[in-house]
This record gives sequence, structure tokens and C-alpha cells, in this order.
Amino acid sequence: MTPFTYVALPSRVIFGFGTIARVAEELSALGAARALVLTTPYQTGNGEALVHRLGALAVGLFSNATMHTPVDVTEAAIRALKEVDADCVVALGGGSTTGLSKAIALRTDLPQIIIPTTYAGSEATPIIGETSGGQKHTQKTLKVLPEVIVYDVDLTLGLPAGLTATSGMNAIAHSVEALYAKDGNPIIAGMAEQSIAALARALPKIVTSPGDRDGRSDALYGAWLAGACLGSVGMSLHHKLCHTLGGTFNLPHAETHAVVLPHAVAYNADAAPTAMECIGRAVGASDAADGLYALGRSIGVPQSLRDLGMPEEGIAHAADLAVTDAYWNPRPLELEAIRDLLRNAWEGKPPQASR
Repeated sequence: MTPFTYVALPSRVIFGFGTIARVAEELSALGAARALVLTTPYQTGNGEALVHRLGALAVGLFSNATMHTPVDVTEAAIRALKEVDADCVVALGGGSTTGLSKAIALRTDLPQIIIPTTYAGSEATPIIGETSGGQKHTQKTLKVLPEVIVYDVDLTLGLPAGLTATSGMNAIAHSVEALYAKDGNPIIAGMAEQSIAALARALPKIVTSPGDRDGRSDALYGAWLAGACLGSVGMSLHHKLCHTLGGTFNLPHAETHAVVLPHAVAYNADAAPTAMECIGRAVGASDAADGLYALGRSIGVPQSLRDLGMPEEGIAHAADLAVTDAYWNPRPLELEAIRDLLRNAWEGKPPQASR
């Protein structure tokens, strides 16, 4: 066995069906009695229901969580938090709501309970990305790691097929890059392959039968593993590209991951053969990039950055940004090759090994 270092993240995880009923007792266990519930505008109704369920333990609802965690939205949420003298935040939703919760924790050190309703996986990480001035900046700190994560499979049963597919591919991206991370280790590699396999098995089933409880359970479990991988080891080119594209062009987060992933994997294929074998095995394909592309097509995720609203003239700029303050990557970052990668992703072509 090759020597390695593994750091476990100190979160309490509750997984099952109907587990939202345990949020009140988790608040009490944290010593919290005045929770501010967070959601997106789309989830306002669910947020109101949670406030009602918590009764006196909830002191308000902030329902303006926004994609890419804009700093001005965070500042508005903190003003709302101070107005009700909250001592905890409870975030109900996907990556946007989790991002807002983390941004609040970063600034206030208040405890967090996260209740994911998508497969983003960010709830399991000590990583936060915030957007200001048209750029997205990320940092890693235990201050933003939630104290408690409550996974309730029932809350994902109504997730639309399209969002299920893109959110699931976003989660797969975390595990894919964990397999060739600079600080990877065999524990994370095992979790990553298991995560990809669970999601690749579940997503086609769910898209066809959204109420499939076994499929939903597998997908949520795979997403948690993906988040744990993302939080434990460093990410590479794929995540740098997606952060760049999302922050610069305001592209939708999960959809951008879904489009870029096969192309980033093709770029790194020759430099990370062991990782490619694991990915291929997990998705049931001889070629990792082709297998991920085929999985995405089979579940109906977007195929091109053009369809997400990225302007063609932004390709060169995005490539320049990707090699600025670059993340470590198994293959050296070559500007022309990254431009080719982005061109293929913009046009929606199948992944091609970059020159």
C-alpha cells in the first residue's frame, strides 16, 4: 500500500426517508433556539412549511438565495439574520441555498443545518465559492463546513427530471476529479468510484421514473459521497473551468458542469490512466470521456455551452482565465489546447483528446 494522508471532515450526517422530522431535535442538540431558514425564491413554499414545522425554534425565512452566491445577497441575508437575532441557519434547497448558508457561517460563525434537495454535494464540503464584480472566488475553510447534514430522500422525489440529471452530473464531476487529485488517497478513490457508479446507475432510472425511491436513494447517497470527495481533496481543470464560466458569464452551475465534464476528462485522459479506468468501470464504458458523454446524452443534459448562453467570443477570454491562478492538474495547462476544449464544449461536439 502506498503511504497516504486522509483527513476526515467533522460533520454529523443523517440519511434516510422522512428525516426532515429530526431537524428540531438537531437544533436542540446544537444548543440553538432561533433558526433562520434559508431557501431560494422557488423553494419559498417549502421554506414556509419548514418554519411552521419548527414552530418556536424558527424566527424567520430568507428566501432569496441566488446561484453563484453573490456577495450582495449574502449581505442582505445577514441583515435579515441580525433583525431576528438568529443563532443558527437551516438551509433547505440545492447548491445556491447551501452556498448562502456557508457565506453566512463564514462571516458569523453561526452553526448550520443543511437539508439538500438536489445532488449538488457542496453541503459535505468546507469549500465556498462567492461571486463579486463578475468573478467567482473560492476558498477552503472549516468555518463553512455544516455541523449537521440531513439527507431526506423524500425531499428529492419531486425534483424535475432535468434538474435531477444536471445536478447528478455535477456530483459525478466532484468524484471524477477526486480520482486524479494531487492529494488523492485510496480511501477517497474508493468513495469516488462508488459515488460515480451509484449515480450512473440511478440517474437513467430516475429520469424515466422520477418517483423511483431506490433510484432516488442511490443518487442522494452518491451525491453525499461526491461531496465528501470534493471536500477532502483538491480539484483540477474541470472545476476551474466551471468556476470561470459560471462567474464570468453567469452560466447555470450544474448545467455547466454537465457540459464541460466529458471534455475536461478527455483533456486529462493520457495523464491519469488509473483514474480513467475507475471512471470507465463505474459508468460501464471502455473510454471514460465517451462514457460520461453518453451518460449525459442518455439523461438529457445540455450538450453545449452555446445552449447555456455563453457567447462565442468568450471562449478565448475563458481560456485565459483558466490558466490564471490555475488549479493543479495532472496534465500541464496548455492555452491552445484549453481553447480547443472550450470550443468543442461550446459547439456541443463529442469529447476529443486535446492536442
